[in-house]
Amino acid sequence: MLDGSRPAQNKKMATNNLSEDLVPITSTTMADIVEVRFREYLKKKSFRPGDALPGELDLAKALNVSRTVLREALSRLRMLGMIETRKKRGMILARPDILGTFERVLDPLIIDAETLQDIFELKLVLEMGLADLIYIRKTDKDIAELENIAEKEVNENNVLGGKTEIAFYEKLCEMSGNVILKRFQIALLPIFEYVVNLEEKPVKGKIGHMDLVQILKTGTKDDFKKGIEAHLQPHFERLKPGEEREYRAQ
Repeated sequence: MLDGSRPAQNKKMATNNLSEDLVPITSTTMADIVEVRFREYLKKKSFRPGDALPGELDLAKALNVSRTVLREALSRLRMLGMIETRKKRGMILARPDILGTFERVLDPLIIDAETLQDIFELKLVLEMGLADLIYIRKTDKDIAELENIAEKEVNENNVLGGKTEIAFYEKLCEMSGNVILKRFQIALLPIFEYVVNLEEKPVKGKIGHMDLVQILKTGTKDDFKKGIEAHLQPHFERLKPGEEREYRAQ
């Protein structure tokens, strides 16, 4: 005898999975459209930071929208630092702080484990590429300051991490001479410190801070790259299959 309730059960199961089977339709508001159109206008007219922009009345009329809708769209651009209003000049195209929002949200306590790991890997990759800029712009004064930081290291347990590690890499980023890179790397430092502190038995590589300083004094750019890689080797070991899963689980 057939079970007459089975079709009903199948329908119920199908209904329960609707959210998984159907892709939600995203609604686009007028403010969304205005924001996109205004961005396109800025690019089309080749506006540069500091250039004066049309006033709200003119923009609202040209876009055929209310000033309320326009202001909502403009407020988003202000939050991104793309536009600002100045006395006697009105609204102008600003020079956006491209790292501002990133720096505000980069807190290891509010980021999930996988994102933490991805950011940590990004930092390792960036550190490997510092040598090119450092060898173009390093000075004797920079090396002396870096050496002074290394000499303050009092960690006797062969541990990679801590205040000396952070200060050392802050100085390396400064020596690169690239302001965006320096800010980006410094923003990543809390992630670096947090992840290192999760390690049960943290160790440092065969090359220490003083070794890196000596390479900067007498070695080549390639020597420094190899030194950085050896210094960070314990972390790269963590990225190998099996080790990575253990690291993410901590």
